[in-house]
Amino acid sequence: MARPLALTSGEPAGIGPDITIKAWLRRNELKLPPFYLLGDRDLISDRAKALGLNVKLADVRAEEALKTFADALPVVATGHATARPGQPNHTSADAALGSIRQAVADVVAGRAGAVVTNPIAKSVLYRAGFTHPGHTEFLAELAATGGHAPQPVMMLWSPALVVVPVTIHLALRDAIAQLSSELIVSAVRIVVADLKSRFRLANPRLAVSGLNPHAGEDGSLGSEDQTIVAPAIEILRGEGIQIRGPLPADTMFHDAARKTYDCAICMYHDQALIPVKTLAFEDAVNVTLGLPFIRTSPDHGTAFDIAGTGKANPSSLIAALRLAARMAATQGA
Repeated sequence: MARPLALTSGEPAGIGPDITIKAWLRRNELKLPPFYLLGDRDLISDRAKALGLNVKLADVRAEEALKTFADALPVVATGHATARPGQPNHTSADAALGSIRQAVADVVAGRAGAVVTNPIAKSVLYRAGFTHPGHTEFLAELAATGGHAPQPVMMLWSPALVVVPVTIHLALRDAIAQLSSELIVSAVRIVVADLKSRFRLANPRLAVSGLNPHAGEDGSLGSEDQTIVAPAIEILRGEGIQIRGPLPADTMFHDAARKTYDCAICMYHDQALIPVKTLAFEDAVNVTLGLPFIRTSPDHGTAFDIAGTGKANPSSLIAALRLAARMAATQGA
């Protein structure tokens, strides 16, 4: 029998509770995979009342979620949160991080099939002493064994476009400074391995963007595409990977171009995320590759301005739940 998905609470003052409730209410209509929420039952109950939604909640252990899901939203308690919609407070950081830690522990222990994370507010976590750039890097630390953390790779997946930024949550000047042939090669190897094992693509086709405008214009607009990106592509071609580039980023994402590859490898965060969020904001999913467990997430943030108003759209969370279940099925979870 498939295991349920472990859904984290995310930032309690954000729209995570809203979209969780809305997704569960549509479970039968959309045939959603079973999941349980790691968080504070009272906060979820209060949010449902604020939204005017009738939701039955059940306090459960992870092992009980499957039999509960059809009739009640299963909630596994992971800490107390008192933040009101749009107003994070001193309980927010501990609640969000405790939920993530427990979700990972549940998957590692076999109680859940995958981790699905609701959005966090990094600024709130930073004020509480959080030292990681974001979810992706924190999950890598939680996955560490023997003091060694895996290299996490961020993928944004949608039916219209799949992208991977080689550098992730860095200032642009730092991303350029840290970009190297070695980093590109290691990231692409992880992408190819997961596309084969978790997405069932026998021979993934990859397109690699250049760093500079027009992929450097033969060096006249910057040398990095010739000295960093192109050598990495040659190494990967030598390993039998179907990969091409560096390509001008401004011509990689139109309809005809997207039909020629399965995944676009981009050099920095916005180069990858702007096109996918433009094309598929409501159904794109953030996937962390390179981990020993499956993790997906909605592709949006906490949206404090609409938390508790009923305006939050659960589409990206629903897509994240479905993709997590699909990926888990490939490994017999």
